[in-house]
Order: sequence, then C-alpha cells, then structure tokens
Amino acid sequence: MYNRILLPADGSAEMEDGIDHAAALAARDDAPIHALYVVDAGSFSSLPMETGWEGVSELLYEEGAAALDGVERVVGDRAPVERKVTEGKPNTTIVEHASEADCDLIVMGTHGRGGIDRLLLGSVAERVVRCSTVPVITLRIERRPTAKREREPEVNA
Repeated sequence: MYNRILLPADGSAEMEDGIDHAAALAARDDAPIHALYVVDAGSFSSLPMETGWEGVSELLYEEGAAALDGVERVVGDRAPVERKVTEGKPNTTIVEHASEADCDLIVMGTHGRGGIDRLLLGSVAERVVRCSTVPVITLRIERRPTAKREREPEVNA
C-alpha cells in the first residue's frame, strides 16, 4: 500500500510509539522509512550576537543525528531507514521532503495541545496535515515521566 514512509523525528522518548507504528507499516508493505530531523534555526534567532552559530549549529546537528539513531534502534531490522538531518522551518521542510523523496505517507507525532498553548505555539503536525499532498497519520504522544519523577512519591492533598 505504501512505497516510502516519511517519519519526522524530534528525538523525544515519547515518539517511540510513533516510530514503532511507522516501522510496522513499513514492514507490512516492504517500504523504506525516510527518517527526517529538521533543525529549526529560526527558533534560535534570539540568541545573543556573540553566541557562535557554528557551535550551536554543530550541537543541533548532533541532536538530529542522535534522534535518527533512536529511529534506527526502534525500527531495528523491520525496514530500511534512510536518514536526513536538514535545516528549515519544520512544517514546510517536512512537506517539501515528502514531495522530493516521493513519499506516499507521513507518520508523525503530535502533542495534542489545545487552547491557548495551541494558539501561541501552533502545531507542526497540524500545519503538515493542512499542506501535505499525501496522507498524514498523526499519533498523539503523551509526555512520559522522567526517572526523577518516577522516584518522587505522590502527594495526596
């Protein structure tokens, strides 16, 4: 059914279920996964001018590589993974990459924000759904507790 699946990755542990879902679809259809990490350079425009872009850029690209390592770890041998770390506006870059790589499905997570958070922060997934010419599967990802939070006792009021 699908020949190429685009999986935008953000490196979060919460995205693991989404990666697993994409891997299951890819394995079923014998399709490669195009794992994409978009460095959103625009979000760092407020850094002080004395901050060296080279150092920040290198760090962001390393984060991207680590996120794609995570994709490969979860996918395992179920499907081939093609990796790409690139720079741009996330929603635009995702839609453009889907077209350029001839992907016929995008699988991505969404935090499911609502109300004022959605109004102020927007939603990359929502913008991708609105602009994509190929089907988009969005999976709601839930924040997972950190190890520190798991050790903290619950307080009943």
